[in-house]
Amino acid sequence: MSTERKHTAVELNDGVAELVLSRPERKNAVTGPLVAELRAALDALAADDACRVVLMRGAEGVFCSGLDLKEFNAEPRPDWLAGFQPGWRALHEQLFRFDKPVVCAMEKYAINAGAALALSADLLVAGSDAFLQVGEVLQGRPAPMNLAWLRFRFGDALTRRVVLLGARIPAGELVRLGIAFEVVEPAEVLPRARQLAAELAAMPPSGLAATKAALRALDLPGGPNSWFELAAAAVAGSAPAGPIPSLKR
Repeated sequence: MSTERKHTAVELNDGVAELVLSRPERKNAVTGPLVAELRAALDALAADDACRVVLMRGAEGVFCSGLDLKEFNAEPRPDWLAGFQPGWRALHEQLFRFDKPVVCAMEKYAINAGAALALSADLLVAGSDAFLQVGEVLQGRPAPMNLAWLRFRFGDALTRRVVLLGARIPAGELVRLGIAFEVVEPAEVLPRARQLAAELAAMPPSGLAATKAALRALDLPGGPNSWFELAAAAVAGSAPAGPIPSLKR
């Protein structure tokens, strides 16, 4: 089954739904409309018993280059801009609550907002030429969703290393740090991610859902959204006004 959208695509076969960021002309950069489509797709897949696993990837061999700064800094301002932050946070809360395993095929790079999406996956397969970068600090801005995923999954020390330096982390280092599940040759990223997703799809769905629920139960006492609430509150008002600068390299 294939459902085409303007900024994303969903392809469902044999229990695995491939959720594709499909803005290849902008290296699958994030905009408000793309986030809205991802949220709608996740809602549909959560309710679809034919979907047992989600494989998240980018179109045309690239995962995600981050926010689309051309769109965010456009004049006149896009209509969706005012509601972007609440929608972006809501997307990550959906991913946190999602009962089905999520595998990420990280080809080439996952930068800033793209890194947050990659970090949301339960299992991350990266190409040997790929890197992840949480570089908002180099733009003079916070990275609340990256902070939330990193602290929830990897603890304080690793979070500080990733977000304070803002450096590119190559795929081999991602495996060493426990962020990536596996590194393979660039041409094998998608085939290996599909194989891994198929292995998960063959397992009892009830067991997978119960296991993910148990993992969520290890969250802070404040409830299932507390990591995202705390991260958003911690950086509220700390981002400078005006256009978002390009990432300094």
